[in-house]
Amino acid sequence: MSEQIAILLYIKNMLADLIYLNGVIATELIKVTENTATLRHGEEFLNKTSCLAEHNQLNLKIIEIVKKYQRTTEDLAGLESHVLKHKKD
Repeated sequence: MSEQIAILLYIKNMLADLIYLNGVIATELIKVTENTATLRHGEEFLNKTSCLAEHNQLNLKIIEIVKKYQRTTEDLAGLESHVLKHKKD
């Protein structure tokens, strides 16, 4: 039975890592989208739309999801601070 528990723990940890990686990918894709829109239409265009506020909400939701499945708070520290730093940019 302990081998099965070890396998389940391994799978749980692997899924937590995959959720974290997907969170990184998702938040960075949002930033890439913003940067592309800025290059294409100008910064004024992006500031006039509701996109920035909506993207911030999406980023916060992504962080919530990632927080739910990480083993420790240190696992999330880099992503959360990086994404929140982007909000100020």
